[in-house]
Amino acid sequence: MKADNRPVSIFNIAVIVASLGYFVDIYDLLLFTIVRVPSLKSLGLPDSEIDAGAGLLLINIQMVGLLIGGIFWGIIGDKKGRLSVLFGSILIYSVANIANGFVQGINGYVLWRFVAGFGLAGELGAGITLVSEILPKEKRGYGTMIVATVGVSGAVAANLIAKLVGDWRICYFIGGGLGLALLVLRVSVMESHLFNAVKSSAASRGSFMALFTNRERFIKYLKCMLLGTPTWFVVGILIAFSNKFATMMNVKGAISPGDAIAFCYAGLVVGDFASGLISQLWRSRRKVMLLFLALTGIMVAVYLNLHGVETWVFYTVCCILGFSVGFWAIFVTIAAESFGTNLRATVATTVPNFARGMLPLISILFIQVQKYFTFLQSGAIVAVVCIGVALITAWKVEETFGKDLNYLEEI
Repeated sequence: MKADNRPVSIFNIAVIVASLGYFVDIYDLLLFTIVRVPSLKSLGLPDSEIDAGAGLLLINIQMVGLLIGGIFWGIIGDKKGRLSVLFGSILIYSVANIANGFVQGINGYVLWRFVAGFGLAGELGAGITLVSEILPKEKRGYGTMIVATVGVSGAVAANLIAKLVGDWRICYFIGGGLGLALLVLRVSVMESHLFNAVKSSAASRGSFMALFTNRERFIKYLKCMLLGTPTWFVVGILIAFSNKFATMMNVKGAISPGDAIAFCYAGLVVGDFASGLISQLWRSRRKVMLLFLALTGIMVAVYLNLHGVETWVFYTVCCILGFSVGFWAIFVTIAAESFGTNLRATVATTVPNFARGMLPLISILFIQVQKYFTFLQSGAIVAVVCIGVALITAWKVEETFGKDLNYLEEI
């Protein structure tokens, strides 16, 4: 297909559908965190099981689903097409969402959170890959910016709907219904012309192991993953345990982790928009990553020194902290732009899920450091590790802005 036949509008149907798909994806991903306490209480579990035990099991099983699903959908995206993933993933996690609303015991909850995680794993990578390949190279940053900005706002919507509806089961039904409705829109989306060209050739596609058999390719893949580490440190440690951090710093008033998540993701929405826009204006992915990582370091330092502040100040900092890690769009776009068409979906789908999967490792480090340092000091030490590694990686990563994506990896 000739370049002049490619869609040029950043608001074409593929961008819109990918954006709404990621919105539903994030809605479901964060919904369990928001309704974890009321849902497990209604199933008759004691408080000790809600915060640890079953509650931790459900979070971990969802993460296992994300990791396995990331590999599965990535390979499918390169072998069968980007649209196959967009249809299959949303169908699976929509059905799982609805099933979550019907669970009557912990075993059913565990099963359907795994299925939901498995389905959720494919949405972002396939969407970013498709948008990156159908838009002209000068505009694709705007497209991925829209996908991430609209998508991340799903977390804010999930928190708002949970407060307005009240019934956790209905919240799951709403998420499932939104996903199934979106399937109708996806019928009108066209497959990537780059994938179609590769599909008709004899080139090998979707080999996950090929990412590990070549030293240069593996290092490039590892760099893409490490760029996303600070986001999940901030969300999974600082924001998830914001109530305890606030207690340690004698914040005036009770802090709700759910509200902290909502403020953080509100900042993330604006941050994703800003990072995508600045990337287009500066014509650079790498410089924007360095800028936002530096801002993340500053805001983490501010967050860990909020001794004795009012609750509104604490929540405001959570929002700005969310803004500082709002480089998710740039992070996944770099991954998609760094690899050839025959491995692009595999990389763009596995990288964000493996970055999420680093949270348990970050959590273990955080717990181990607390054996020798205070809670606040441990947070600062882990922050230095996560942000420091990402900064070094961003400094060394390849600049991919305006890169021609019409090429193959030799596998």
